[in-house]
Amino acid sequence: MSLFLLTFFFIYSIMHAYIFLRAKAAFGFGWATGAPFLVLFVFLVSAPVLTRLLVRHDQESAARCIALIGFAWMGFLFFFVCLNLAVDIAAEIKRLLCWLGVEGSLPFALRGRSVFILLTALTVAISFYSAFEAHNIRIVHVRIATDKLPPGAKNIRIAQISDLHLGLIHRNGRTRQVANLIAKQRPDIFVSTGDMVDGKFLDNELKHVKETVETLREIHAPMGKFAIIGNHEYYSGLSDSIAFMRNAGFTILQNEAVVADGAVRIVGISDSSSSRQEVGALESNADGHFTVLLKHRPEVDSASAGKFDLQLSGHSHQGQIFPFLLLVRRVYPYSGGTYALPEGGTLHVNRGTGTWGPPMRFLAPPEITIIDLEGQS
Repeated sequence: MSLFLLTFFFIYSIMHAYIFLRAKAAFGFGWATGAPFLVLFVFLVSAPVLTRLLVRHDQESAARCIALIGFAWMGFLFFFVCLNLAVDIAAEIKRLLCWLGVEGSLPFALRGRSVFILLTALTVAISFYSAFEAHNIRIVHVRIATDKLPPGAKNIRIAQISDLHLGLIHRNGRTRQVANLIAKQRPDIFVSTGDMVDGKFLDNELKHVKETVETLREIHAPMGKFAIIGNHEYYSGLSDSIAFMRNAGFTILQNEAVVADGAVRIVGISDSSSSRQEVGALESNADGHFTVLLKHRPEVDSASAGKFDLQLSGHSHQGQIFPFLLLVRRVYPYSGGTYALPEGGTLHVNRGTGTWGPPMRFLAPPEITIIDLEGQS
């Protein structure tokens, strides 16, 4: 078992223990009464592993059910722990102020049964809202004026998805929703900037995803459909991931450039690529066309700066569930939105079209990006 998994299960177990002790203190039940809850918590902590085992044994329905329960609980638990920690910190501040003789500070109770019930209700409300937000894909419009389109060329519209994470949780319903939204926008070019698939979705369940493939294939983009490799394509098995995307009608760009319909140059970089490979792809066949760089991670390589007009990225999910954004920004300062780069060109970071882990988003709604390249006369 990897260090990452050991760390995850340790922290996840600590979170369950914390909530169990908070509930025990609020309701005053004994260990005998709490035993069934401990058994339930062991099951919930083990849910990701149990899901993987069921997938390996081709028990898709059971795996999907446990995945939905386990990951929804994971999101709920995160909100619940955050709220309880905030109240505990406030209680300690109140106790410190009382010890210092400061009167009139926080006169209301911060612990007890009623507070625990109130935090539970608030967590339920936030969780339901987050599930709604995760389902409600937003269309984000970006307009870029350029003199690099061919003379007389009409404006060109690009649709971008990223981090769709097709797997046990997101599948046919999500792809139909994406296809319907994109069809209304009538793009000329359709791109995916990585993490289209998730987990072992392909190796073990390819026979179950015909509808998903067909729905993606039917998305119409007359100037081409292009995809790149994100980190989850490697986790899912690179050859299977590439086969899935090609069956869905995408041209896979692996450190290479193509010119779409003689009008826009598309450069695609695989997630594991080096700086030298990225620069090489950007410099190959550079011919003055408007250049779009597809790169999964929202990082601008100093050696590549100024060699493209527009970089489209994803990966960060803009934190997906606040306050993770505060941590994400420390790793990826360009965490979501559109940025004018100091060396020239524009970067747009898609917040992610799907979800990873909990099927929830909080203050980071899912996104389909529509980029309009507007020629200058």
